[in-house]
Amino acid sequence: PEAPKWVFPAAVVLFALGLVFEHVLHLPVWAVAVSHGLAAILSGYGVFLDGLKNLVRLNFTENVLMSIAVIVAFCLGEFGEAAAVAILFNLGERAEEIAERRSRRSITALTEMRPDTARVLRDGAEQIVSPASVAVGETVVVNPYERIPLDGVITEGSSYIDNAALTGESVPVEAAPGDSVLSGGVNGSAKLTLRVTSAFEDSTASRILRMIEESSARKGKAEKLITRFARVYTPIVLVLAILVAVLPPLFGLGAFSVWLYRALTMLVASCPCALVISVPLGFFAGIGVESTNGMLIKGGKYLEALAKADTVVLDKTGTITTGALSVSSVWTAEGVSEQMLLRFAASAESLSTHPVAKAIREAAGDAPEAEDIREIAGRGIEAVVEGKKLLAGRSTFLKENGVDISQLPPCTVAIAADGRVIGGITLADTVKPDSAAAVADMKKTGIRQVVMLTGDNEAAARAVAAQLGVTDYRAGLLPQDKAQAVEAMQGTRVFVGDGVNDAPVLAAADCGVAVGLGSQAAIETADAVLSSGSLSLLPRAIRLARRSMNVIRFNIVFALATKAAVLLCIPFGFVPMWVGVFADVGVTALTVLNTMRILRFKAK
Repeated sequence: PEAPKWVFPAAVVLFALGLVFEHVLHLPVWAVAVSHGLAAILSGYGVFLDGLKNLVRLNFTENVLMSIAVIVAFCLGEFGEAAAVAILFNLGERAEEIAERRSRRSITALTEMRPDTARVLRDGAEQIVSPASVAVGETVVVNPYERIPLDGVITEGSSYIDNAALTGESVPVEAAPGDSVLSGGVNGSAKLTLRVTSAFEDSTASRILRMIEESSARKGKAEKLITRFARVYTPIVLVLAILVAVLPPLFGLGAFSVWLYRALTMLVASCPCALVISVPLGFFAGIGVESTNGMLIKGGKYLEALAKADTVVLDKTGTITTGALSVSSVWTAEGVSEQMLLRFAASAESLSTHPVAKAIREAAGDAPEAEDIREIAGRGIEAVVEGKKLLAGRSTFLKENGVDISQLPPCTVAIAADGRVIGGITLADTVKPDSAAAVADMKKTGIRQVVMLTGDNEAAARAVAAQLGVTDYRAGLLPQDKAQAVEAMQGTRVFVGDGVNDAPVLAAADCGVAVGLGSQAAIETADAVLSSGSLSLLPRAIRLARRSMNVIRFNIVFALATKAAVLLCIPFGFVPMWVGVFADVGVTALTVLNTMRILRFKAK
């Protein structure tokens, strides 16, 4: 149980009284011993109890080392030293608790994004219920400035949604009837009515919180190394301390009490607190600061992989591009203008619901009305426009109908009028506005390769790759081909994708990153999620991961170097116990304070 607040101040007062008794009033030794003994007990009884329990189990933790040091120092008559060690250790633990609470704020604040209640419409009336009790298909009302309790589609109302807690983006997005909205977003100034599309446990906010809760179980290599190191290191230090206390007196190198004091100093100085505390705390802080900047990372090992990344592999559709087709180029025969060709093609495609037809109609604008439209599934369309018989479709479709296509370049849709080719239209996926800048930014961070993988044809892939400036691309790949391609690449590989078919590749990469919160399969398979769906967040996340790992590595080197220097000096009598305490508590406090810098890192 947690000690009452008055206990530690009382310990400090008793310690000060003990110093007064000894150096000012010159009271008997028993008075000094009682005062310092009570100070040590009040400030360190929790440590002593834990140390005793672990010693019985032969689990040599830092509390075991500290308890032995304090008790034996007291038995040697070093009452002030014993009390000072207990008080300093207590102070160090308090500093660590404060630091850990601060580091958790960036993550625990996310729990507020999932509302505890939802306004559901039942029998024509609003009822306030738990979101977990709302079924898919039910209607939910979200008042102005309330958080959206469940994923849904707007049926009534228009507003702006603040998704900062979900995506890290500070600019609210406009939402109107028919638009999907995510749980955890904050509604603007207008009332909205939603049709629920996901159950509570599958909602975006719940999935994000679940990922963060599970992240602590996925430790990084450095974190696992420190855990294993502490388990082996502590008993070794205990054995060395015993040897230091026993062997020199046996060989006549000094009094037993002198070497026992040095052995105790060694125990205090060698406690692995700095490593055991600062390294996991560093990973926790790194994951927290990434989450506030739109990158949700599922564990320390993936933060580490992101920091080491030298190859970034990008899926094309939905990641680099919007997935919406647009006209990229138009070829016309002599005497035919681009606008005329587009208008004729749009007329022929006027009844089609295919994405290609929609893109052509958008590019053409107004188009004459077509007659006798006949669609040949998977091949093309026949129609009469302004008295001309049009054929629109694959080039092979035109050839099958006796049209000479020898002058026709490769294209998506070929157009013929009255048996003669009049042009061809090439369509391509629309590149997202920030994709090219994101690729350039990745190269600036030192990424060696930026590779694009796609199932599209060579021509479409080449066109997109040229716009982006990627170092390499591969076209015509199935999902299993993408996974094999990623596995064959050298270095630490980060794969970024958004779809269900990207799941095998996300699993194959050292760090699989899902773009956006759309595909549940991709999010569950991925190791990290770019919650806003913006590729420009990736280079920022890589830089944050590298800065976090630099702090963690510095803490490891600093702690080990300091302890090694102090431990080497102890046998020569150069180190009093208070220096040993600094090598433990002081170094721990410094590494924890250094770790706290991670929480102030800003995405650049």
